[in-house]
Amino acid sequence: MSTTTIRLPEDLKARVAQAAEAAGTTSHNFILEAIAEKAALAEQRAEFHALADQRYAQFLESGESIPWEEARTYLMQRIAGKPAKRPLARKQAR
Repeated sequence: MSTTTIRLPEDLKARVAQAAEAAGTTSHNFILEAIAEKAALAEQRAEFHALADQRYAQFLESGESIPWEEARTYLMQRIAGKPAKRPLARKQAR
């Protein structure tokens, strides 16, 4: 395991110590978990953007989409636990 030094302002160091104590862990472990969470969020965001780019490229190529009202109705039925027929993508009239 490598070592990295970080400099924390005194007020942040105190906040970390207090939060770590409340969480029942050490400041060191609290900081490691915070860094791991932040890295995971950044990776998740990058995956989300890559998927959005892929889907947008697919939309531009096919010209097919699902109208918002149909998508919304489908999602609301699913949330309510009702059976719902998944809407089909199709080219929209302008």
